[in-house]
Amino acid sequence: MADEQNPVFQIQRVYLKEASLEQPNSPAILLEQQQPNVDIQLGVAAEPAAEGVFEVSVTATVHTKIGDKTVFLVEVKQAGIFEARNIPEDQMGAILGIACPQIVYPYLRANVADIVNRAGFPPVHLAEINFQAMYEQQQQQQQQGLTQ
Repeated sequence: MADEQNPVFQIQRVYLKEASLEQPNSPAILLEQQQPNVDIQLGVAAEPAAEGVFEVSVTATVHTKIGDKTVFLVEVKQAGIFEARNIPEDQMGAILGIACPQIVYPYLRANVADIVNRAGFPPVHLAEINFQAMYEQQQQQQQQGLTQ
């Protein structure tokens, strides 16, 4: 009976949920000699999948442009299914917003680098992310939004 109340946190699966690549201005843009501008956006989402089971995804959008023309646009969503049971409610946010994204993110980084490389470009290596700082910033923004 005591085992039923012990906290449980397990990785069920990590998988590539979505991936897209666009090169709308190829081949002409590939002949450009200028260095492109690279814009990288990251997002984290957590959704319940079943009782005590959650899907956590990390999304990266890499938009590379020369002037106003797109060189390439890559969007990748890497996800994981995590079991989290008997965990205090005040700790669930940190698990879903920090621990799970930290597990999923290395797979996302590898997939982005691979897709960009397969598209014929030098791989884009996403920087390490401090998901704790990102989570705390989101919490702070939510609290400020509630007090305004």
